[in-house]
Parts: sequence; structure tokens; C-alpha cells
Amino acid sequence: MTTAPAERMIRTDVRAEDAGQRLDLFLSRRFNYQSRHQWQRMIERGHIQLNETHVRPARILNCGDTIAFLPPKVEEPPIDACIKILREDKNLLLIDKSGNLPCHPGGAYFNNTLWQILKPRYGELHIVTRLDRETSGLVLCARTPESARELTSAMAKEQAQKTYYALVVGEFKTPMTAKGFLFKHPTSPVRKKRAYAEVVPKEITAFEACETQLEPVSTSPKCSLVRARPVTGRLHQIRATLCSLGFPLIGDKLYGINDHYYLKFIDDQLSQLDLKMLEMERQALHAAELKIPSTESDAAPRCFTAPLPDDMLRIAQKYKLKIPEGLLS
Repeated sequence: MTTAPAERMIRTDVRAEDAGQRLDLFLSRRFNYQSRHQWQRMIERGHIQLNETHVRPARILNCGDTIAFLPPKVEEPPIDACIKILREDKNLLLIDKSGNLPCHPGGAYFNNTLWQILKPRYGELHIVTRLDRETSGLVLCARTPESARELTSAMAKEQAQKTYYALVVGEFKTPMTAKGFLFKHPTSPVRKKRAYAEVVPKEITAFEACETQLEPVSTSPKCSLVRARPVTGRLHQIRATLCSLGFPLIGDKLYGINDHYYLKFIDDQLSQLDLKMLEMERQALHAAELKIPSTESDAAPRCFTAPLPDDMLRIAQKYKLKIPEGLLS
């Protein structure tokens, strides 16, 4: 059975303080990433609806009106839609996803996301443990708002319930607990890149505390398999920490051997030589183990595992790394 792609639509309601304004003026003030003239063109082309009706830019708004934005249809980037359902019951869904699949709509992705793929069969799911698009492995979804609250609350109280495996550049020899801080990288040309340090540099004013348990599983002079257990859950925590420690992830365009690869990637300018240097088309990070704690609805804690995907196994074999039996399919 084929499901038609969902239509992308963004809605906002008009508040009392915004009533009496022209539609185009309201949009240009509220959403100022486009000019008033650009919003006028969007309205005239039918991408803006007021109360489900196409109107003119000069239409005066009333309190309670609903404005809907239907972005122009664009071709979404390709994905690897391979997913495995590992556990399904009335409260939750546990999935093993590929390393090229966004969890939620965002940016260039809407229909090509895990959330949209699952929606026709399961309805409105709540993704509890979201992964980056290029991170493979276990994703926990709640099937009701109540179970989402229970699972989110229970997992927040547990420590180190997630285990990741990363392939990094270099010989990672010594187990360690990386306890320190994450902050905006002070020298990277990429604005969203973060850095890790045990002590915050004096010039840094915004930072987050973080903690990650890191352990070598198998090492070689050029590549190591590292087990990572995040105690805190910060954005890019594992990738940024390992990169700052001198062990960037293989295939990682942002936290890899050179973040200029990321700038070339977003401009679609990566060459065959670049891809050869990166060794993988995506970051070598896999969410392999997940402990789901007990909740009021289900008193029994459960542990699940997902084997390393083929792309990571190929790199591990290339560097003659030993893979634990539990990570082999």
C-alpha cells in the first residue's frame, strides 16, 4: 500500500494584540527572515491561507484568525528508509534506524523522516530518544502522550542508560570519564560546532556541563572502536567531546578530521577525494544499547541491543578491530 506524501503546513493563530494589521505586514514583522514584498509574493502565489482561504496581502486580521503557510514543494534529499521494529506494545515502539534517516521534520526533510514513515501505521508518535540523521541505531518512541511523559521522566532519572559505539581516528587506549563543559567552538568557521573542555576558557560566557564515560573496545594505530555512555544528554555531546580530545569520528563532516568538509557538504561540493579521506559517507556513531527503565505502566526494566551496521563493520574490518559478539548481527 502506498501512502501519499503529507503536505507540509505551518500554522499560527492571530492574537488580540495583532488584530487590525494587514496580513503582509503582520507576516513581515512576525517572521522577519523574509521581507514584506517577499511575503506579498508568497500570498499571491497561494502559499498563505487565512482561515483555509486564499486572500489578498491587504486583508485585515481579526483575533482568532488562523494563518497557514504552505511552503513551495521541493525535492527532499534521498534517505535510507531501512528500519527494524524491535519491540512494539500499547505504550512504546523501539526501532533500529539507518545512518541516513532524520527522526523529525526539519530543514530540507519532511516526508523523508522516521516520524512521517511511521505515521500512516501508528499515528502521532512521540520520539523519546532522538538521534541525529547520520547516527544509526536505537530510537524509542512513545505511542501516547501519557507514555511519553512516563518514559521521558523515567529515563531522566536513570544514568548511562544509553550506550553508543564510535569509530574514531587514532589509538584510543585509556578508559576515561570526560567530565567538563560544552560551548560554541571559538575558532571554527561553522557556527553550530561545539567544543569540549574540562575547564571553561575565560572568554567563554555560555556553556553547558556534560559527562561522558568513554572506554576503548578495540584499537589500532589509525582507528579505534570506542564505547560511549553519556551521563548527560547535550547536543553533539559524544562527537564534540571525542573531537576535542583528539579522536574525531570517522566520516564526521563537522567533528571529523577537518570541519571544512562540512562547509563543502552543505554546498554539495564534496569531491571523490574528500569522500575517500572521510572513509564513510556518514559519521561512524551507532546507538547500540538502550535500557528502558520501569514506569507505572510497565514495572519491568528492559534492555535492547542493535548490532553494528554494515558500513561501520567494513571500517572495523579494514583496521582489523575486534568486534564484541553482541554487536554482530
